[in-house]
Amino acid sequence: MSSIEINKDTYLMWYEAMLLMRRFEEKAGQLYGQQKIRGFCHLYIGQEAVMAGAMSVLKHEDSMITAYRDHAHALAKGTSPNAVMAELYGKATGCSKGKGGSMHMFDKENNFYGGHGIVGGQIPLGAGIAFAEKYKGTDYVCCAYMGDGAVRQGALNETFNMASLWKLPVIFICENNGYAMGTSVERTTIQTDIYKLGLPYDIPSSPVDGMDPVAVHNAMDEAVSRARAGEGPTFLEMRTYRYKGHSMSDPQKYRTKEELESYKAKDPIEAVKQTILKEGYADEKWFEDIEEKVKAEVDASVQFSEESPYPEASELYTDVYVESDYPFIKD
Repeated sequence: MSSIEINKDTYLMWYEAMLLMRRFEEKAGQLYGQQKIRGFCHLYIGQEAVMAGAMSVLKHEDSMITAYRDHAHALAKGTSPNAVMAELYGKATGCSKGKGGSMHMFDKENNFYGGHGIVGGQIPLGAGIAFAEKYKGTDYVCCAYMGDGAVRQGALNETFNMASLWKLPVIFICENNGYAMGTSVERTTIQTDIYKLGLPYDIPSSPVDGMDPVAVHNAMDEAVSRARAGEGPTFLEMRTYRYKGHSMSDPQKYRTKEELESYKAKDPIEAVKQTILKEGYADEKWFEDIEEKVKAEVDASVQFSEESPYPEASELYTDVYVESDYPFIKD
């Protein structure tokens, strides 16, 4: 039973949020092909329901940390498309001053703590953020996202043990899109039901249909309610799928076209649209208006990034240590 009601406004928010994520990522892919965005770039297309379902449960003060497929997470937490796109461009106006790029973007103001390139490195950090909230006596939670490849890291087991022992307000979320880079889950683990990895640590754990924002909302609502009540962590395996490759350089030879098309038939954006139409929450004109609004936002983010300056060379020496006058930094 959901404690946070799903209503008309929820569905309309989900649709607009997921459409922004989708159109933003499609544009990022185009710009990467034009070499406007460089380095690594991992797109979130297909997995949008995981973020949408969380958005309808979390507070602004709640924290989020994830791996390097992080653009949609930043958008979901409230980072502006301008700041995210400028970060992809490596511009000084980006949310990390152009120093993080696609894989390492942060936004402290919106409690988004990355963007981490070390596989699984964000898992203990997420527990640490949750420990800080418990230490300060707040009721805020931290959502620590990871891919299916990261659950094979030893840090996960150490973190699960400590988080359960100390009843930390953290929700561990595995976005299982079936492949760790180009290697299927079946080829890398004896336990293909990933959620079961939390059970030996007495962490409530369950699989969730990550293509359905309703299922995500309900699972997140229960997990967040437990965390806020001081009952400790939850581990959720969001079973989802990415329509694009692991990164922009991925030829995707490890999966069939038939498999890809079967998941596209479950597209979360189209499913939410059909529910909105069926329930009479909005008409086709509303969808046209939202499409135009989102396109304008994405286009504006590109223009903003194009017109923004690159960081000055002196920025190499800033944000390295907390102390502004750290004695071993010389320019």
